[in-house]
Amino acid sequence: MSTVPDPDASPPIAPPAANRAGANSPAAQALPASSSPPHPPRNLTVSERVADVLADLGGIAADRLRAVNAEPAGLDELREAHQQGNLCELIDGYLVERAMGYRESLIAAVMIELLNRIVRTAKLGVVSGPDGFFQLSPSLIRGPDVAFTSWDRLPDRKVPTDAYPAVVPDLVVEVVSPGNTQTEMTNKRRDYFARGVQLIWMIDPDQRSVAVWRSMTDCRVLDETQALDGEDVIPGLSIPLAEVFQVLNGPDESNEGSV
Repeated sequence: MSTVPDPDASPPIAPPAANRAGANSPAAQALPASSSPPHPPRNLTVSERVADVLADLGGIAADRLRAVNAEPAGLDELREAHQQGNLCELIDGYLVERAMGYRESLIAAVMIELLNRIVRTAKLGVVSGPDGFFQLSPSLIRGPDVAFTSWDRLPDRKVPTDAYPAVVPDLVVEVVSPGNTQTEMTNKRRDYFARGVQLIWMIDPDQRSVAVWRSMTDCRVLDETQALDGEDVIPGLSIPLAEVFQVLNGPDESNEGSV
C-alpha cells in the first residue's frame, strides 16, 4: 500500500554532520566546539579572591598586599620589591608590605641599642633590625622589627652573606603599628614559634606595654614601670621599659614611668 505524504507534517530532521560523516571526518573536525572549556577544579580551602587572601593573612588592609588577582609571588618578586625600597615579607607565598611607621621605628632603634649593650659585650650573637629578614620556609620570609640570633644558630658561627638566610632567631621583637591586626600578630607568633623562636616581645606603643610570649599560650603583659628579662635566652639582660618608651616623650616631658 502506498503512503501519501502529509503536507502539514514537519520535514524530517537531518542528523548532525558529525553523525552522518563520522566523528573523525574532516567535516566533523571542522565544526566549532559546542561548549566552552571546563573550568579548572576548585577547592574551598584554596583562596582565589583578593578578599580571601587578605582574610588568610589576618584581615590586613588591601594596600599592603602586593598582588594582582591574588597571584602568589616568590623570591624574585621579593628581591624586586626590596630593590624598589618596599620592605615586604613573603607570607604563604604572598608579598605583604610592612606596617611599621616612624614612631615604631624609634622604639625598634632603642631596643637594638639596649639589646646590644649586653649581646655585643658578652659576644652572645647578633642583633638585627627591621630590614633583617629570615627565611623560615620556601614560602615564608619574615622580617621582625628586631631580632637576636645567637652564634650557635648561625652557620659556622658566622654572619650569613645571604640576603634571606635560612636561620631562626632566638628572640623576636615586634612593635605593633596601627596597620597591624590582632589576627596578623597571632599569625606572626605562630610562624615564629613553629620554627623554633624561643621568646617573643610584642610592644604596644599606645598602651606603653609589652606582651612577653614564651609559647602560643604562655603570655604575660608588662607596663612601663616594669622591666624586660632576657630569661634563659639572653641571660643577665634586664631592660627597664621606662627607658624604652622614653623615646616617645618630648624634651620637656617627665618620664613618669621611670623606675
